[in-house]
Amino acid sequence: MKPPVERTLRLDERKLPAEVFERLAARGGYVMRDRKAREENSEKAWESFGKPGRDPDTFASVLNGIAAGGHWVPQLKLAQLRNHWDQVVGPGIAMHSSVADFRDGVLTIRTESAVWATQLTYMIPQLTATIRERLSGLDIREIRVTGPASGYRRGGYRGRRGY
Repeated sequence: MKPPVERTLRLDERKLPAEVFERLAARGGYVMRDRKAREENSEKAWESFGKPGRDPDTFASVLNGIAAGGHWVPQLKLAQLRNHWDQVVGPGIAMHSSVADFRDGVLTIRTESAVWATQLTYMIPQLTATIRERLSGLDIREIRVTGPASGYRRGGYRGRRGY
């Protein structure tokens, strides 16, 4: 059997309850002071509610700060470009083209036919200027326009019949 804690720690058994009570009483005093301080701070906050300098940041500014710190700005700008592609090229061209990829400063635009690819190729200077003006966080060095996959291939084995 183990000896009591007070003997192991060599504490005076007569003073032990008083020491424990003093610690709890002191802690309770801090709790009371903390509670009073919290109540006073709460009162001050309600008194200054809505006054200049007390308004929190908007949710958008908080998210922009997080995005800038996490280097998400290019991906967010690319998503914004994809979502508002019709405002960049116009609704008619947007129906026949889309943003396909963005890697290493090269923006790739895919069209549904070679005619639309040619049309967009002539518009590359205007597209570059418009994108740089509206999406300042997206560093585009080159724009490539591609048409659909070339050629039609029919699958399967084409052997002679009858053998």
